[in-house]
Amino acid sequence: MRVLHFYKTYKPDTMGGVQELISQICSGAALRGVTSEVLTVSHDTSTVDFEDHVHHRAKMDLEIASSGFSLSAFGRFREHAEHADLIHYHFPWPFADVVHFATRMHKPSVVTYHSDIVRQKVLLQFYKPLRNRFLASVDKIVATSPNYLATSEVLQRYRDKVEVIPIGLDEGSYATPTAEKLRYWRERAGPKFFLFVGNLRYYKGLHILLDALQGTEFRAVIIGSGPVERELRAQAERLKLSNVDFVGPVGDDDKIALLTLCHALTFPSHLRSEAFGISLLEAAMFGKAMISTEIGTGTSYVNVDGETGLVVPASDPGALKEAMEKLWNDEELARTLGKAAESRFQSLFTADRMVDKYVDLYRRLTGK
Repeated sequence: MRVLHFYKTYKPDTMGGVQELISQICSGAALRGVTSEVLTVSHDTSTVDFEDHVHHRAKMDLEIASSGFSLSAFGRFREHAEHADLIHYHFPWPFADVVHFATRMHKPSVVTYHSDIVRQKVLLQFYKPLRNRFLASVDKIVATSPNYLATSEVLQRYRDKVEVIPIGLDEGSYATPTAEKLRYWRERAGPKFFLFVGNLRYYKGLHILLDALQGTEFRAVIIGSGPVERELRAQAERLKLSNVDFVGPVGDDDKIALLTLCHALTFPSHLRSEAFGISLLEAAMFGKAMISTEIGTGTSYVNVDGETGLVVPASDPGALKEAMEKLWNDEELARTLGKAAESRFQSLFTADRMVDKYVDLYRRLTGK
């Protein structure tokens, strides 16, 4: 069986939650006899061979509201789709909807619904008719958590064709950190710290985290870069925070070392654009307690309040500070929550479990 994934961007052009999900599906499906290809738009048009799957890139012509457009993508999509048994779209990306209808490729189709469109409210009004027609035309829609399915008005509209397949990670792909890396980060970050991992974007709520850190003794390490980094650094300077360390983007070995060493993970995302939270999964896999906010998405499916961590109201620095204080001062509670988080990860969020469900869905739709 051959599957074509279609999304706006992929590795190595960008590294994020959706990209990691696609990678895990492609690599896992290859072990189950499924050949996967990924098609995106990019300024680099070379093909990337990951050995167990291939990434094709059509030339990007322009970008509007974080959505890439490409004239050559129509032909490239038609070319690769003709050889595929199934098309796997990743939503939201309005350009994919246009290509879907323009190329008239009547192949079995799946959409993984990663998030509602939250920020582009004006453009959304123009896009809605196309979005509704697109989602109505595909065979199956996958939600990444029961929480998101329950709270998304869009998904409820297509409830009869929605299946829930939680995101999973392959623990074996996370190498044990070297003693040198552990020593470096222990010296830099100190013996005890909260960790944040992710792109520095508007919906991540890091401005709330910085407010929560004001006047406290606990330390926070922030991994990542992004559009709001300059604003966040300015805020930290304005608040005279000496207990926060912006370490920028780091390699996997550094990230793994910091996940190994951290006291707990803090995840202050405050808008529904945060549909799941891959770094929450990583923290759970490493047996770390988590602090997240209630935004009605998959974050509260990964992190269950009082079981695997603490869940606080969104956009509330006081509540976030109180939760951090609770875990900081209670080592036993942090350990207990971390153990439960790891157990929940092993039960629900492994890559094998996720890939098995996707491959089963592929086979049901194609009959192969």
